[in-house]
Amino acid sequence: MPPPPRVNEIAAIGFDRGADDYERGRPGYPPEAVRRLGDEIGIAAGQTIVDLAAGTGKLTRELVAELPAEVIAVEPVAGMRSELERAVPGVRVLDGTAEQIPLDDGAVHAVFVAQAFHWFRVPEAAAEIARVLDDGGALAIVRNGWNEGRTPWDGELRALIRERADRPHGHDRNWREALEATGRFQMPLHEWTVPNPVIGDIQTLRHRVASMSYIATLDARQRETLLDDVQALLQRHGVRPGERLEIPTRTRVLWARKRG
Repeated sequence: MPPPPRVNEIAAIGFDRGADDYERGRPGYPPEAVRRLGDEIGIAAGQTIVDLAAGTGKLTRELVAELPAEVIAVEPVAGMRSELERAVPGVRVLDGTAEQIPLDDGAVHAVFVAQAFHWFRVPEAAAEIARVLDDGGALAIVRNGWNEGRTPWDGELRALIRERADRPHGHDRNWREALEATGRFQMPLHEWTVPNPVIGDIQTLRHRVASMSYIATLDARQRETLLDDVQALLQRHGVRPGERLEIPTRTRVLWARKRG
């Protein structure tokens, strides 16, 4: 039997094509959430931490700015790595996956994963993350999502996206249960959510939708039609092109210490 692909095909193609849209449209992460994580995990100067599946560095830049440790970004998709290196100059960037992290045993004190854990083959990834963590090290999972019901249009927008594109769920839709079942980390997970309001405009939302891997893999005509319909939906709700608006977003944090 051939080995599994390094990266889910939809993710590999979609995120490579959509790297520019990802950088332009995806929200970042609240600095206060990163600082709180650093305090709870216990991140100190002289330690090394990893941003795994770092994408264009949306979380990487906050880790660099807010925490005293050395930050290494690991990202398997070439297009994303190129954007990351432009966005966060000077950070060490490695080609690797959650299942094959190019670091030594016990090399880092924390592994951060933003917006990507559902793409991992969870048992293999959990074992590999535990391998590179030192004693007492921790895994932190950070996820941005729609802060639902905050605007008159967000429910319609999400329905439009679901209607036009089949949404893959990665390797394991129930990634949280799969992680707990591995026994690699102390359970239950610590969990909290903070608001992460994003100020943008219609173009920001077009980029955000276009950055979704399963949208980026549509053919050009389907993708542009969907993005035009996103814009038309917003304009029906009175949002004018170029007008600033709040894009309702929240950040969910889950973390656990490696089991001894």
